[in-house]
Amino acid sequence: MSVRRLTRLIRPFRHRRSAVVAGMATLLAGGTLAGVLTATAAQEEPAAGGPASPASAAPGAAGAAPVSVVQFVSHPDDDLYFMNPDTAQSLADRIPLTTVYLTAGEANGVNARAARAAATAPDKPAYAEARQNGIRAAYAELVTGDRTSPWDRTAIRTAGGGAAELDTLRARPGVRLVWLQLREAGSPYGDRPHSLRGLWHGRIPALGSLRSSGTPVTDDFAYSKEQVVATLTGLLDRFRPTYVRTLDPTPGTDAATGRLRDHQDHAYGARFAQAALARYAQRPGHPRVGVQSYLGYPNTELPQALDGRTAEEKLRSLRTYAWLDGTDHCGSPAGCGDLKMADRPQGRGWTGTVRHARGASTGWLQADADGGLRAFGVQDGRLATWRRAPGGDAWKGPELLPGGGLDGGVDTVRLPDGRIAVFATRTTFAGPAGYRREVVTVEQTEPGGRFGAWRPLGTPGKRDEADRTPDISAPAVTVDGSGRVSLFLRDGDHRLAGRERTPGGGWGPWRPLGGTGLHGDPVAATDAAGRPYVFAGTRTSVLMWTGAPGGGRIAGPRPTGLPATTLALSAGPSPAGGGVRLWSREPGTGAPRAADFEGTARLAPVAPPSGGVAGFGPVSAADGLVAARSRTGRLAVAPLTDGGAWRLSGFPLAGAPAAGPGGVAALGQDGRLHWVPAPR
Repeated sequence: MSVRRLTRLIRPFRHRRSAVVAGMATLLAGGTLAGVLTATAAQEEPAAGGPASPASAAPGAAGAAPVSVVQFVSHPDDDLYFMNPDTAQSLADRIPLTTVYLTAGEANGVNARAARAAATAPDKPAYAEARQNGIRAAYAELVTGDRTSPWDRTAIRTAGGGAAELDTLRARPGVRLVWLQLREAGSPYGDRPHSLRGLWHGRIPALGSLRSSGTPVTDDFAYSKEQVVATLTGLLDRFRPTYVRTLDPTPGTDAATGRLRDHQDHAYGARFAQAALARYAQRPGHPRVGVQSYLGYPNTELPQALDGRTAEEKLRSLRTYAWLDGTDHCGSPAGCGDLKMADRPQGRGWTGTVRHARGASTGWLQADADGGLRAFGVQDGRLATWRRAPGGDAWKGPELLPGGGLDGGVDTVRLPDGRIAVFATRTTFAGPAGYRREVVTVEQTEPGGRFGAWRPLGTPGKRDEADRTPDISAPAVTVDGSGRVSLFLRDGDHRLAGRERTPGGGWGPWRPLGGTGLHGDPVAATDAAGRPYVFAGTRTSVLMWTGAPGGGRIAGPRPTGLPATTLALSAGPSPAGGGVRLWSREPGTGAPRAADFEGTARLAPVAPPSGGVAGFGPVSAADGLVAARSRTGRLAVAPLTDGGAWRLSGFPLAGAPAAGPGGVAALGQDGRLHWVPAPR
């Protein structure tokens, strides 16, 4: 079907200091700079293996469904701590936003500051209500500036056979909160069979409810595992999102203790959401859905990713939630917020950071054999592909390839014979408690042709194979000067592992490549001399692995001498000539940084575009352009030339941008491909 194409020509980049200052002032204030081309699909092709899904477009675009975001979290405050500033930005953008809280968050039932906790009688229904009151106040304040802005509270039947509370903000009915009110585990890591974790693994037949005081839900209920999945699938049917946020379903376990690295409710709540999304993907006629997962507790140990202004805005919402002033602004005997958090509303450093778990690759734009371009993303758990013909401006797609279960974040390479290969991780569900994540790949059947069948490549190591919470990274892949294709992965023990493609098309075994304390996703690149490189972040620096000029197996790790980064990395051939350029973000400011390496040597410092751009996530650069997520969640683009000003797009970004020949590609939360051409 035809899809409307919205275009605005990009204005020439100016190099005067006044233009840089004015542009950055607008960007940092959250304004939209004119002149960015928003290119959606010129023609939509039917999905492989099924009919095409309805198109979705940015708010206000005619002839298509609007953007809609659904967030699945386990407790009241998970969204404010771990998904903000993305949550607040959706509200600022006036995007319909529904947050679903799986548990009541009743904890021990004590709503008091630490100093008074021992003297306060526990009341779990009242504490659950107080946390709800705090969330309602925080959302109302974000939307209207008034924490007392009223909500309409009703009970709704769920597809699982129970009931949930639905709260709708009267001043903006597109803002909704859904409270499922299942019992929480009551311990981040302890063995609690009556929990989402116990239900997932079949240790209990059903998990009961814990209704908050004051809720319009009048009857208790209990859900089996199937009923929880059905309930969440029903909510997806009801709210029809184009973009879904969850916490990380596989935060991994500590090698020494076997303990989850995140709260068990976080991980297993996300896993239930993952199962519901897999089921929803099979429903005909729904808008295609992109998914982003977020790190929870592990953020405590990692560098701060947000700039000071954004961190303070995030903390402000948590202060409202924590009811710091104690004023009875809600009229509830239960209290107007979560006093447990009043002594430390910043959590354990959580308000200073946000971090996407996987889905941060910038390597999803690739030149086709005929000189055209291919772009790749994940929608409904399937690989979505777009194509632009050589010399053309219009993109066609997306076409969705058969095979589901893909996690966000894919990497791509051109094989020596000109075909494109795509690499991803895939999550599958099997058996009563089965859950598996593995690396998979798919290749074109011929240069410029269609793609064949997915091929599983496993995971590196017995622990990753056996662990039901495999914390493996997204894959990184590169082709060296000899034509050797090498795949890299951070394994569950936070070390690097690799696997190589043989000349005959087979794959050798996984082999350990060393490194300790790695976090985030590794990145790989090859320089003009054919030498391969791999970079991976630690809490304090970046490690590197390199091969010989012309190709060959990499060796390492070696220190780079770089300071700490936010762990969001990207790499590509250096525009300065030999070697590769590594892009990262500076902790505490979000400003892009770049460093050039040739072999094992770090070259002279690289100056990023003037003014910098606060934000988080990877920076992508190619063909004279650099692109990054701004602090307002928009795509920011600048020329690499000295003094080039950043310019901001007008659509909410999903994932990381990809710079390539002739421009920058970005996926929006509308599910469409957006294209920013290089200035002519």
